[in-house]
Amino acid sequence: MRRDPIELEIFKNIYHSIAEEMGAALRRTAFSPNIKERRDYSCAVFDSDGEVIAMGDHMPVHLGSMPMSVRAAIDRCELGRGDVVMLNDPFSGGTHLPDITLVAPFYFSGKSRRPDFYVASRAHHADVGGAYPGSMGLCREIYQEGLRIPPVPVVRAGKMDRDVLALLLNNVRTPDEREGDLGAQIAACHIGAERLREICGVYGLGRVKRAARELLEYSEEMMRTFLKRVPKGRYRAEDFLDSDGISDKPVKIAAEVAFRGSRADGQPARRGRGRPRHTCMVVVDFTGSDPQGEGSINAVDAITYSAWFYVFRCLLVEDVPATAGLMRPIRVFAPAGTVVNARPPAAVAGGNVETSQRIVDVLLRALAQALPERIPAAASGTMNNLTIGGMDPRTGEPFAYYETIAGGMGARPSKPGVSGVHTHMTNSLNTPAEALEYAYPLRVRRYSLRRGSGGSGKYRGGDGIVREIEVLSDAEVTLLADRRTRGPYGLSGGEPGARGQTEIIRLDGSVEKLPGKFNVRLHQGERIRIESPGGGGWGE
Repeated sequence: MRRDPIELEIFKNIYHSIAEEMGAALRRTAFSPNIKERRDYSCAVFDSDGEVIAMGDHMPVHLGSMPMSVRAAIDRCELGRGDVVMLNDPFSGGTHLPDITLVAPFYFSGKSRRPDFYVASRAHHADVGGAYPGSMGLCREIYQEGLRIPPVPVVRAGKMDRDVLALLLNNVRTPDEREGDLGAQIAACHIGAERLREICGVYGLGRVKRAARELLEYSEEMMRTFLKRVPKGRYRAEDFLDSDGISDKPVKIAAEVAFRGSRADGQPARRGRGRPRHTCMVVVDFTGSDPQGEGSINAVDAITYSAWFYVFRCLLVEDVPATAGLMRPIRVFAPAGTVVNARPPAAVAGGNVETSQRIVDVLLRALAQALPERIPAAASGTMNNLTIGGMDPRTGEPFAYYETIAGGMGARPSKPGVSGVHTHMTNSLNTPAEALEYAYPLRVRRYSLRRGSGGSGKYRGGDGIVREIEVLSDAEVTLLADRRTRGPYGLSGGEPGARGQTEIIRLDGSVEKLPGKFNVRLHQGERIRIESPGGGGWGE
Protein backbone atom coordinates (compact mmCIF):
# COMPACT_ATOMS: atom_id res chain seq x y z
CA MET A 1 0.00 0.00 0.00
CA ARG A 2 1.43 3.35 -1.06
CA ARG A 3 2.17 5.80 1.74
CA ASP A 4 0.32 9.14 1.71
CA PRO A 5 3.00 11.81 2.41
CA ILE A 6 0.47 14.45 3.46
CA GLU A 7 -1.22 12.13 5.94
CA LEU A 8 2.17 11.02 7.24
CA GLU A 9 3.18 14.62 7.91
CA ILE A 10 -0.12 15.31 9.66
CA PHE A 11 0.25 12.32 11.97
CA LYS A 12 3.91 13.08 12.62
CA ASN A 13 2.88 16.46 13.97
CA ILE A 14 -0.11 15.05 15.85
CA TYR A 15 2.02 12.57 17.75
CA HIS A 16 4.72 15.15 18.40
CA SER A 17 2.14 17.63 19.70
CA ILE A 18 0.86 15.01 22.15
CA ALA A 19 4.35 14.55 23.61
CA GLU A 20 4.82 18.32 23.75
CA GLU A 21 1.50 18.88 25.49
CA MET A 22 2.37 16.18 28.02
CA GLY A 23 5.59 18.06 28.77
CA ALA A 24 3.75 21.37 29.12
CA ALA A 25 1.31 19.85 31.60
CA LEU A 26 4.17 18.34 33.60
CA ARG A 27 6.03 21.64 33.73
CA ARG A 28 3.00 23.69 34.77
CA THR A 29 1.88 21.36 37.56
CA ALA A 30 5.25 20.31 39.03
CA PHE A 31 6.29 21.43 42.52
CA SER A 32 10.09 21.54 42.29
CA PRO A 33 12.08 24.33 40.61
CA ASN A 34 14.17 21.60 38.98
CA ILE A 35 11.18 20.59 36.87
CA LYS A 36 9.05 23.71 36.55
CA GLU A 37 11.99 26.11 36.08
CA ARG A 38 14.88 24.02 34.72
CA ARG A 39 12.56 21.74 32.72
CA ASP A 40 14.42 18.58 33.67
CA TYR A 41 11.78 16.23 32.28
CA SER A 42 10.80 14.38 29.10
CA CYS A 43 7.67 12.82 27.59
CA ALA A 44 7.11 10.41 24.71
CA VAL A 45 4.51 8.29 22.93
CA PHE A 46 4.98 4.59 22.08
CA ASP A 47 3.14 2.10 19.89
CA SER A 48 1.62 -1.17 21.07
CA ASP A 49 5.00 -2.92 20.78
CA GLY A 50 6.68 -0.33 23.00
CA GLU A 51 8.56 1.35 20.13
CA VAL A 52 8.82 5.11 20.38
CA ILE A 53 6.86 7.00 17.71
CA ALA A 54 7.13 10.57 19.03
CA MET A 55 9.25 12.52 21.49
CA GLY A 56 8.84 15.99 22.91
CA ASP A 57 11.65 18.49 22.39
CA HIS A 58 12.94 17.68 25.85
CA MET A 59 16.07 16.01 27.31
CA PRO A 60 18.08 13.83 24.88
CA VAL A 61 19.56 11.76 27.70
CA HIS A 62 16.03 10.92 28.86
CA LEU A 63 14.40 10.34 25.51
CA GLY A 64 16.88 7.96 23.94
CA SER A 65 16.86 5.72 27.01
CA MET A 66 13.14 5.86 27.79
CA PRO A 67 12.20 2.97 25.46
CA MET A 68 14.11 0.60 27.74
CA SER A 69 12.00 1.76 30.69
CA VAL A 70 8.83 1.16 28.71
CA ARG A 71 10.07 -2.29 27.70
CA ALA A 72 10.88 -3.12 31.34
CA ALA A 73 7.41 -2.01 32.42
CA ILE A 74 5.75 -4.12 29.72
CA ASP A 75 7.82 -7.20 30.51
CA ARG A 76 7.52 -7.00 34.30
CA CYS A 77 3.95 -5.79 34.86
CA GLU A 78 0.45 -6.60 33.66
CA LEU A 79 -0.71 -3.17 32.53
CA GLY A 80 -4.46 -2.88 32.76
CA ARG A 81 -6.77 0.05 32.09
CA GLY A 82 -6.02 2.98 34.36
CA ASP A 83 -2.67 1.57 35.56
CA VAL A 84 0.56 3.53 35.84
CA VAL A 85 3.92 1.83 36.43
CA MET A 86 6.79 3.60 38.21
CA LEU A 87 10.50 2.73 37.98
CA ASN A 88 13.98 4.20 38.31
CA ASP A 89 16.22 1.11 38.53
CA PRO A 90 19.19 1.70 36.17
CA PHE A 91 19.58 -2.04 35.73
CA SER A 92 15.93 -2.48 34.72
CA GLY A 93 15.51 0.14 32.04
CA GLY A 94 16.32 3.27 34.06
CA THR A 95 19.28 5.64 33.89
CA HIS A 96 20.16 6.88 37.37
CA LEU A 97 18.04 6.89 40.51
CA PRO A 98 16.83 10.54 40.50
CA ASP A 99 15.18 9.96 37.10
CA ILE A 100 11.79 8.43 37.89
CA THR A 101 9.80 7.18 34.90
CA LEU A 102 6.05 6.63 34.77
CA VAL A 103 4.57 4.40 32.05
CA ALA A 104 0.84 4.22 31.30
CA PRO A 105 -1.01 2.03 28.78
CA PHE A 106 -3.74 3.34 26.50
CA TYR A 107 -6.73 1.19 25.57
CA PHE A 108 -9.08 2.73 23.04
CA SER A 109 -11.99 0.38 23.56
CA GLY A 110 -13.16 -2.49 25.71
CA LYS A 111 -12.42 -4.87 22.84
CA SER A 112 -8.67 -4.27 23.06
CA ARG A 113 -6.90 -7.21 24.70
CA ARG A 114 -3.56 -5.43 24.89
CA PRO A 115 -2.70 -1.73 25.03
CA ASP A 116 -3.01 0.11 21.74
CA PHE A 117 -0.35 2.66 22.76
CA TYR A 118 1.78 3.65 25.73
CA VAL A 119 2.70 7.08 27.08
CA ALA A 120 5.60 7.81 29.40
CA SER A 121 6.92 10.73 31.44
CA ARG A 122 10.33 10.98 33.09
CA ALA A 123 11.52 13.64 35.51
CA HIS A 124 14.67 14.21 37.54
CA HIS A 125 13.63 14.33 41.21
CA ALA A 126 15.83 16.59 43.31
CA ASP A 127 16.19 13.90 46.01
CA VAL A 128 15.46 10.17 46.14
CA GLY A 129 17.25 9.42 49.41
CA GLY A 130 20.70 7.93 49.80
CA ALA A 131 23.82 9.11 51.56
CA TYR A 132 23.95 12.61 50.02
CA PRO A 133 21.29 15.33 49.74
CA GLY A 134 20.24 15.45 46.12
CA SER A 135 21.18 11.79 45.56
CA MET A 136 24.16 12.69 43.32
CA GLY A 137 27.12 11.97 45.58
CA LEU A 138 30.53 10.32 45.36
CA CYS A 139 29.25 6.83 45.98
CA ARG A 140 30.93 3.47 45.42
CA GLU A 141 27.81 1.36 44.89
CA ILE A 142 24.23 1.97 43.88
CA TYR A 143 22.87 1.15 47.33
CA GLN A 144 24.36 4.41 48.61
CA GLU A 145 22.76 6.51 45.90
CA GLY A 146 19.13 6.34 46.93
CA LEU A 147 15.93 4.33 46.70
CA ARG A 148 16.00 1.83 43.84
CA ILE A 149 12.55 1.18 42.36
CA PRO A 150 11.89 -1.76 40.02
CA PRO A 151 8.89 -1.56 37.69
CA VAL A 152 5.92 -1.44 40.08
CA PRO A 153 2.35 -0.16 39.68
CA VAL A 154 1.84 3.12 41.53
CA VAL A 155 -1.68 3.64 40.13
CA ARG A 156 -4.05 0.69 39.77
CA ALA A 157 -7.28 1.07 37.81
CA GLY A 158 -7.13 4.83 38.27
CA LYS A 159 -6.47 4.79 42.02
CA MET A 160 -3.17 5.65 43.69
CA ASP A 161 -1.49 2.77 45.52
CA ARG A 162 -0.86 4.56 48.81
CA ASP A 163 1.42 1.80 50.13
CA VAL A 164 3.83 2.09 47.20
CA LEU A 165 3.75 5.88 47.45
CA ALA A 166 4.40 5.78 51.21
CA LEU A 167 7.40 3.50 50.69
CA LEU A 168 8.91 6.10 48.37
CA LEU A 169 8.05 9.19 50.42
CA ASN A 170 9.44 7.71 53.64
CA ASN A 171 12.86 7.32 52.04
CA VAL A 172 13.40 10.83 50.64
CA ARG A 173 14.31 14.14 52.29
CA THR A 174 11.59 16.20 50.61
CA PRO A 175 8.42 14.05 50.53
CA ASP A 176 5.94 16.83 49.76
CA GLU A 177 7.93 17.96 46.74
CA ARG A 178 8.32 14.38 45.54
CA GLU A 179 4.59 13.68 45.83
CA GLY A 180 3.80 16.87 43.95
CA ASP A 181 6.20 16.06 41.13
CA LEU A 182 4.90 12.51 40.83
CA GLY A 183 1.37 13.88 40.63
CA ALA A 184 2.50 16.13 37.79
CA GLN A 185 3.95 13.14 35.94
CA ILE A 186 0.69 11.22 36.35
CA ALA A 187 -1.20 14.23 35.00
CA ALA A 188 1.12 14.31 31.98
CA CYS A 189 0.39 10.65 31.24
CA HIS A 190 -3.33 11.32 31.62
CA ILE A 191 -3.10 14.15 29.07
CA GLY A 192 -1.28 11.88 26.63
CA ALA A 193 -3.91 9.16 26.95
CA GLU A 194 -6.76 11.64 26.47
CA ARG A 195 -5.20 13.09 23.31
CA LEU A 196 -4.71 9.59 21.90
CA ARG A 197 -8.36 8.88 22.63
CA GLU A 198 -9.38 12.02 20.75
CA ILE A 199 -7.40 11.23 17.60
CA CYS A 200 -8.55 7.59 17.60
CA GLY A 201 -12.12 8.84 17.85
CA VAL A 202 -11.65 11.20 14.91
CA TYR A 203 -9.57 9.03 12.55
CA GLY A 204 -10.27 5.51 13.74
CA LEU A 205 -7.93 3.21 15.62
CA GLY A 206 -6.80 1.29 12.55
CA ARG A 207 -5.79 4.42 10.68
CA VAL A 208 -3.98 5.86 13.69
CA LYS A 209 -1.99 2.68 14.29
CA ARG A 210 -1.15 2.37 10.59
CA ALA A 211 0.23 5.91 10.66
CA ALA A 212 2.45 4.95 13.60
CA ARG A 213 3.87 1.99 11.66
CA GLU A 214 4.49 4.18 8.64
CA LEU A 215 6.34 6.75 10.74
CA LEU A 216 8.68 4.01 11.94
CA GLU A 217 9.27 2.82 8.37
CA TYR A 218 9.75 6.35 7.05
CA SER A 219 12.32 7.17 9.74
CA GLU A 220 14.22 4.00 8.92
CA GLU A 221 14.22 4.80 5.20
CA MET A 222 15.51 8.32 5.79
CA MET A 223 18.33 7.07 8.02
CA ARG A 224 19.34 4.43 5.48
CA THR A 225 19.34 7.04 2.71
CA PHE A 226 21.67 9.22 4.74
CA LEU A 227 24.00 6.38 5.73
CA LYS A 228 24.52 5.43 2.07
CA ARG A 229 26.11 8.85 1.52
CA VAL A 230 28.66 8.51 4.33
CA PRO A 231 32.15 7.50 3.10
CA LYS A 232 32.69 3.83 3.88
CA GLY A 233 35.32 2.96 6.41
CA ARG A 234 36.19 2.54 10.08
CA TYR A 235 36.53 5.68 12.17
CA ARG A 236 38.04 5.49 15.64
CA ALA A 237 38.32 7.97 18.51
CA GLU A 238 38.84 8.07 22.24
CA ASP A 239 38.53 10.61 25.02
CA PHE A 240 38.75 10.61 28.79
CA LEU A 241 36.79 11.52 31.88
CA ASP A 242 39.00 13.28 34.44
CA SER A 243 38.42 10.57 37.06
CA ASP A 244 35.75 8.48 38.70
CA GLY A 245 35.70 10.73 41.77
CA ILE A 246 37.39 8.15 44.00
CA SER A 247 40.86 7.99 42.43
CA ASP A 248 42.62 10.49 40.16
CA LYS A 249 43.04 8.01 37.29
CA PRO A 250 41.50 9.13 33.96
CA VAL A 251 38.71 6.96 32.56
CA LYS A 252 38.95 6.12 28.86
CA ILE A 253 36.03 5.83 26.48
CA ALA A 254 36.88 4.43 23.05
CA ALA A 255 34.65 3.90 20.03
CA GLU A 256 34.89 2.63 16.48
CA VAL A 257 32.16 3.50 13.97
CA ALA A 258 32.15 1.24 10.92
CA PHE A 259 30.20 2.18 7.77
CA ARG A 260 29.95 -0.59 5.19
CA GLY A 261 27.10 0.25 2.89
CA SER A 262 23.86 -1.69 2.99
CA ARG A 263 25.19 -4.42 5.29
CA ALA A 264 27.87 -3.84 7.91
CA ASP A 265 28.60 -7.35 9.06
CA GLY A 266 25.90 -9.60 7.71
CA GLN A 267 24.06 -9.58 11.03
CA PRO A 268 20.59 -8.17 11.73
CA ALA A 269 20.39 -5.03 13.83
CA ARG A 270 17.29 -6.12 15.70
CA ARG A 271 13.85 -7.50 15.06
CA GLY A 272 10.63 -5.81 16.14
CA ARG A 273 7.71 -7.96 17.23
CA GLY A 274 5.96 -9.28 14.14
CA ARG A 275 8.29 -7.35 11.83
CA PRO A 276 11.04 -8.50 9.43
CA ARG A 277 14.70 -8.45 10.33
CA HIS A 278 16.50 -5.19 9.63
CA THR A 279 19.90 -5.36 7.96
CA CYS A 280 22.65 -3.42 9.65
CA MET A 281 24.54 -0.63 7.89
CA VAL A 282 26.61 0.72 10.78
CA VAL A 283 28.33 -0.91 13.74
CA VAL A 284 29.35 1.18 16.75
CA ASP A 285 31.85 -0.70 18.92
CA PHE A 286 32.96 0.52 22.35
CA THR A 287 35.56 -2.19 22.84
CA GLY A 288 38.65 -0.64 24.43
CA SER A 289 36.71 1.46 26.92
CA ASP A 290 37.83 1.14 30.54
CA PRO A 291 36.19 -1.28 32.96
CA GLN A 292 33.44 0.12 35.17
CA GLY A 293 34.90 2.32 37.87
CA GLU A 294 34.76 2.45 41.62
CA GLY A 295 33.02 5.84 41.58
CA SER A 296 29.67 6.91 40.20
CA ILE A 297 30.65 7.67 36.59
CA ASN A 298 29.43 4.32 35.28
CA ALA A 299 26.84 4.38 32.50
CA VAL A 300 24.29 1.60 32.02
CA ASP A 301 23.44 0.38 28.52
CA ALA A 302 20.36 2.63 28.36
CA ILE A 303 22.61 5.68 28.63
CA THR A 304 24.97 4.50 25.90
CA TYR A 305 22.00 3.75 23.65
CA SER A 306 20.64 7.22 24.36
CA ALA A 307 23.96 8.86 23.42
CA TRP A 308 24.33 7.20 20.05
CA PHE A 309 20.62 7.67 19.30
CA TYR A 310 21.17 11.39 19.85
CA VAL A 311 24.33 11.56 17.72
CA PHE A 312 22.87 9.77 14.72
CA ARG A 313 19.62 11.72 14.97
CA CYS A 314 21.65 14.95 14.79
CA LEU A 315 23.29 13.82 11.56
CA LEU A 316 20.02 14.02 9.67
CA VAL A 317 19.36 17.36 8.00
CA GLU A 318 15.76 16.60 7.11
CA ASP A 319 12.94 17.02 9.58
CA VAL A 320 12.74 13.29 10.23
CA PRO A 321 10.48 11.91 12.99
CA ALA A 322 12.46 10.85 16.06
CA THR A 323 11.17 7.29 16.20
CA ALA A 324 12.65 3.88 16.93
CA GLY A 325 12.94 3.34 13.17
CA LEU A 326 16.00 5.58 13.06
CA MET A 327 18.09 2.99 14.86
CA ARG A 328 17.11 -0.08 12.88
CA PRO A 329 20.15 0.15 10.54
CA ILE A 330 22.59 0.58 13.44
CA ARG A 331 24.05 -2.00 15.80
CA VAL A 332 26.01 -1.20 18.95
CA PHE A 333 28.41 -3.35 20.91
CA ALA A 334 29.14 -2.11 24.44
CA PRO A 335 30.99 -4.80 26.43
CA ALA A 336 29.31 -5.65 29.72
CA GLY A 337 31.26 -4.60 32.79
CA THR A 338 32.76 -1.53 31.15
CA VAL A 339 32.14 2.12 31.93
CA VAL A 340 29.65 2.23 29.03
CA ASN A 341 27.67 -0.84 30.12
CA ALA A 342 28.05 -1.20 33.86
CA ARG A 343 26.72 -4.11 35.88
CA PRO A 344 25.36 -4.13 39.46
CA PRO A 345 26.20 -2.96 42.03
CA ALA A 346 28.02 -0.12 40.25
CA ALA A 347 27.28 3.46 41.27
CA VAL A 348 25.75 5.25 38.27
CA ALA A 349 24.62 8.76 39.28
CA GLY A 350 27.32 10.45 37.20
CA GLY A 351 27.06 8.06 34.28
CA ASN A 352 23.77 9.58 33.19
CA VAL A 353 25.07 13.14 33.25
CA GLU A 354 28.85 13.07 32.72
CA THR A 355 29.70 9.84 30.93
CA SER A 356 26.83 10.36 28.50
CA GLN A 357 28.43 13.65 27.47
CA ARG A 358 31.81 12.04 26.92
CA ILE A 359 30.29 9.23 24.85
CA VAL A 360 28.84 11.91 22.58
CA ASP A 361 32.23 13.64 22.37
CA VAL A 362 33.92 10.38 21.35
CA LEU A 363 31.32 9.52 18.72
CA LEU A 364 31.43 13.00 17.21
CA ARG A 365 35.23 12.92 17.14
CA ALA A 366 35.12 9.66 15.23
CA LEU A 367 32.46 10.92 12.82
CA ALA A 368 34.46 14.11 12.17
CA GLN A 369 36.87 11.92 10.21
CA ALA A 370 34.07 10.85 7.87
CA LEU A 371 32.05 14.08 7.81
CA PRO A 372 34.43 16.95 8.62
CA GLU A 373 32.08 19.51 7.10
CA ARG A 374 29.24 18.49 9.44
CA ILE A 375 30.72 17.90 12.88
CA PRO A 376 31.33 20.67 15.48
CA ALA A 377 34.21 20.85 17.93
CA ALA A 378 33.62 19.53 21.44
CA ALA A 379 31.16 21.38 23.64
CA SER A 380 31.83 21.93 27.35
CA GLY A 381 31.42 18.18 27.89
CA THR A 382 30.00 18.35 31.42
CA MET A 383 26.69 19.15 33.06
CA ASN A 384 28.36 20.53 36.22
CA ASN A 385 25.90 18.77 38.52
CA LEU A 386 25.57 20.82 41.70
CA THR A 387 23.57 19.66 44.71
CA ILE A 388 23.16 21.56 47.98
CA GLY A 389 21.22 20.21 50.93
CA GLY A 390 20.59 20.91 54.58
CA MET A 391 17.93 22.39 56.86
CA ASP A 392 16.00 25.42 55.68
CA PRO A 393 15.91 27.85 58.64
CA ARG A 394 12.76 29.46 57.26
CA THR A 395 10.71 26.27 57.49
CA GLY A 396 12.71 23.98 59.76
CA GLU A 397 12.46 21.31 57.05
CA PRO A 398 15.17 19.64 54.95
CA PHE A 399 15.84 21.03 51.50
CA ALA A 400 17.64 19.58 48.47
CA TYR A 401 18.62 21.79 45.57
CA TYR A 402 19.91 20.39 42.26
CA GLU A 403 20.82 21.92 38.95
CA THR A 404 23.14 21.55 36.02
CA ILE A 405 25.18 24.54 34.89
CA ALA A 406 25.60 25.44 31.23
CA GLY A 407 28.88 25.88 29.35
CA GLY A 408 30.15 26.76 25.90
CA MET A 409 29.05 25.10 22.67
CA GLY A 410 31.79 23.91 20.34
CA ALA A 411 32.43 25.97 17.23
CA ARG A 412 30.86 24.67 14.04
CA PRO A 413 32.37 24.34 10.55
CA SER A 414 30.55 27.49 9.44
CA LYS A 415 30.00 29.61 12.57
CA PRO A 416 31.12 30.14 16.20
CA GLY A 417 29.73 28.20 19.12
CA VAL A 418 26.98 29.62 21.33
CA SER A 419 27.97 30.84 24.81
CA GLY A 420 26.32 29.83 28.07
CA VAL A 421 24.10 27.05 26.76
CA HIS A 422 23.27 23.47 27.70
CA THR A 423 24.46 21.13 24.97
CA HIS A 424 24.14 17.58 23.67
CA MET A 425 22.60 15.26 26.25
CA THR A 426 21.03 18.03 28.33
CA ASN A 427 18.41 20.47 27.08
CA SER A 428 17.55 22.10 30.39
CA LEU A 429 17.91 25.64 31.72
CA ASN A 430 19.75 27.14 34.67
CA THR A 431 17.52 27.88 37.65
CA PRO A 432 16.60 31.60 37.55
CA ALA A 433 18.19 33.48 40.45
CA GLU A 434 14.78 34.69 41.66
CA ALA A 435 13.30 31.18 41.73
CA LEU A 436 16.38 29.73 43.42
CA GLU A 437 16.44 32.37 46.18
CA TYR A 438 12.69 32.07 46.74
CA ALA A 439 12.72 28.28 47.10
CA TYR A 440 15.99 27.69 48.99
CA PRO A 441 18.19 29.36 51.63
CA LEU A 442 20.67 30.33 48.92
CA ARG A 443 21.81 33.56 47.29
CA VAL A 444 23.23 33.97 43.79
CA ARG A 445 26.25 36.25 44.15
CA ARG A 446 27.44 36.11 40.55
CA TYR A 447 26.03 34.84 37.27
CA SER A 448 27.87 35.80 34.09
CA LEU A 449 29.58 34.53 30.98
CA ARG A 450 33.17 33.41 31.40
CA ARG A 451 34.70 35.67 28.78
CA GLY A 452 37.49 34.21 26.66
CA SER A 453 36.94 30.59 27.73
CA GLY A 454 35.97 29.40 24.25
CA GLY A 455 38.75 27.87 22.17
CA SER A 456 40.22 30.04 19.43
CA GLY A 457 40.17 29.16 15.75
CA LYS A 458 38.65 30.25 12.46
CA TYR A 459 35.43 30.00 14.42
CA ARG A 460 35.65 30.43 18.16
CA GLY A 461 34.05 28.12 20.71
CA GLY A 462 31.30 29.48 22.93
CA ASP A 463 32.15 30.80 26.39
CA GLY A 464 31.29 29.05 29.63
CA ILE A 465 29.50 30.45 32.67
CA VAL A 466 30.55 31.77 36.08
CA ARG A 467 28.01 30.90 38.77
CA GLU A 468 28.66 31.79 42.41
CA ILE A 469 26.20 30.77 45.13
CA GLU A 470 26.23 31.64 48.82
CA VAL A 471 24.64 29.32 51.36
CA LEU A 472 22.45 31.07 53.95
CA SER A 473 22.56 28.11 56.33
CA ASP A 474 25.04 25.32 56.97
CA ALA A 475 24.80 22.94 54.03
CA GLU A 476 26.36 19.94 52.35
CA VAL A 477 27.57 20.62 48.81
CA THR A 478 28.36 18.03 46.16
CA LEU A 479 29.64 18.56 42.64
CA LEU A 480 29.86 16.00 39.85
CA ALA A 481 31.61 17.74 36.97
CA ASP A 482 34.30 17.06 34.39
CA ARG A 483 36.65 18.71 31.89
CA ARG A 484 38.81 19.98 34.75
CA THR A 485 42.05 18.38 33.53
CA ARG A 486 41.41 18.27 29.75
CA GLY A 487 39.69 21.08 27.89
CA PRO A 488 37.07 20.31 25.23
CA TYR A 489 38.89 19.47 22.00
CA GLY A 490 38.99 21.66 18.91
CA LEU A 491 38.67 20.37 15.36
CA SER A 492 40.42 21.12 12.06
CA GLY A 493 43.18 23.04 13.84
CA GLY A 494 40.97 24.81 16.38
CA GLU A 495 42.19 25.21 19.97
CA PRO A 496 40.64 23.46 22.98
CA GLY A 497 38.19 25.31 25.18
CA ALA A 498 39.26 26.41 28.66
CA ARG A 499 39.04 23.80 31.39
CA GLY A 500 36.45 24.26 34.11
CA GLN A 501 37.36 25.13 37.67
CA THR A 502 35.69 25.28 41.06
CA GLU A 503 36.47 27.32 44.16
CA ILE A 504 35.15 27.58 47.69
CA ILE A 505 35.25 31.05 49.27
CA ARG A 506 35.46 30.67 53.04
CA LEU A 507 34.24 33.13 55.68
CA ASP A 508 37.75 34.48 56.24
CA GLY A 509 38.07 35.29 52.52
CA SER A 510 40.43 32.42 51.71
CA VAL A 511 39.88 30.60 48.44
CA GLU A 512 40.12 26.82 48.15
CA LYS A 513 40.41 25.21 44.72
CA LEU A 514 38.68 21.86 44.33
CA PRO A 515 38.56 19.13 41.67
CA GLY A 516 35.56 18.38 39.49
CA LYS A 517 34.07 15.79 41.83
CA PHE A 518 33.85 16.43 45.57
CA ASN A 519 31.67 16.72 48.62
CA VAL A 520 32.22 19.49 51.18
CA ARG A 521 30.45 21.04 54.15
CA LEU A 522 29.86 24.80 53.93
CA HIS A 523 29.01 27.12 56.81
CA GLN A 524 26.48 29.89 56.57
CA GLY A 525 27.87 32.73 54.44
CA GLU A 526 30.39 30.63 52.53
CA ARG A 527 30.24 30.40 48.74
CA ILE A 528 30.91 28.04 45.87
CA ARG A 529 32.04 29.44 42.52
CA ILE A 530 31.83 27.26 39.42
CA GLU A 531 33.45 28.31 36.15
CA SER A 532 32.25 25.98 33.41
CA PRO A 533 34.38 25.03 30.37
CA GLY A 534 34.20 26.81 27.05
CA GLY A 535 33.66 25.00 23.77
CA GLY A 536 36.45 23.99 21.42
CA GLY A 537 37.39 26.10 18.41
CA TRP A 538 37.04 25.01 14.77
CA GLY A 539 39.60 25.68 12.03
CA GLU A 540 43.01 27.27 12.12
